[in-house]
Amino acid sequence: MKKSLPFIIIAVVLVAAIAAFIVFGRKKGSDSNSAFVATPPQGAIATTTSVPQASPTSTIPIQKPNVKVSSPVVLEEYGDYQCPPCGLLYPVLKDIEHEYGKQLQIVFHHFPLTKIHKNAMAAAHAAEAARNQNKFWEMHDRLYRNQNSWKDLDDPRPMFVQYARELGLNTDRFTRDLDSPEVEQRIAADMQKGAGVGVTGTPTVFIEGNMLRYEATTPDGIRQGINFMLQRKAVS
Repeated sequence: MKKSLPFIIIAVVLVAAIAAFIVFGRKKGSDSNSAFVATPPQGAIATTTSVPQASPTSTIPIQKPNVKVSSPVVLEEYGDYQCPPCGLLYPVLKDIEHEYGKQLQIVFHHFPLTKIHKNAMAAAHAAEAARNQNKFWEMHDRLYRNQNSWKDLDDPRPMFVQYARELGLNTDRFTRDLDSPEVEQRIAADMQKGAGVGVTGTPTVFIEGNMLRYEATTPDGIRQGINFMLQRKAVS
C-alpha cells in the first residue's frame, strides 16, 4: 500500500489538472464574442439552403454604449426577399438602424434561395433595377413590407412595376433593367461573395466581417454584437 501511494497521488493530481484544463477551456470559450463564428476562408462553397429562424422578439432592452467611434460599425445582411425569417428580421433591423444612427451602417447582399422561393430572384432583380434610379432602399422596404402580397404570385413582375410607379420611377427603364445583364451580374456577385464567406441560408448577418451565429440572430443578439464592436472601435 505504501509503495503504491506515490502513484495514487500522481494520478489524483493528473486528474485534477485535466479537470481544471477543461473548466478553463469552457470559460475561455464563453466570452463576449462567443456569438460570432469564425469566417470560413475565401472560396468556401455553400452546400445547403436551410433557412435559420430569426427570433424578432426582444425581452430586455439593450442600450448602446456611450462611446465615440472613428467610423461606423458595418452590419451586412445576406437576405432573400421571399424568406419569412428575413421578413421578420426586416423591421428589427430598421429599428436598430434608427437607434444607432451614424454609429451603424447596414449593407444588404442578395442571396435568393431559388430552390425553395420561386419569386426571390425576381424580387432581387426589382431591387437592383430600382437601384439604377437611386431607389434601392425604397424598393427594398416595399418588397419586405408587402412580402405576403407577391410571394405566391405566378408572375410578381406587374406588382413590382406598380411599386416602381408608386416610387416615382421611370417604369419603362425599370422594366428594361429587370432583365439587364448589369442587374444580373450584381446579384450573382453577391451570391458568389456570400458562398465564399460561408453563407448557406438566410438571414445571415455579419458584424464587422464576423458572422453572427444563427441562434444569436435575434434583436438582443444583434445589439450585443454591435455594442461589442462599438467598444472595440471606441476612440478616446
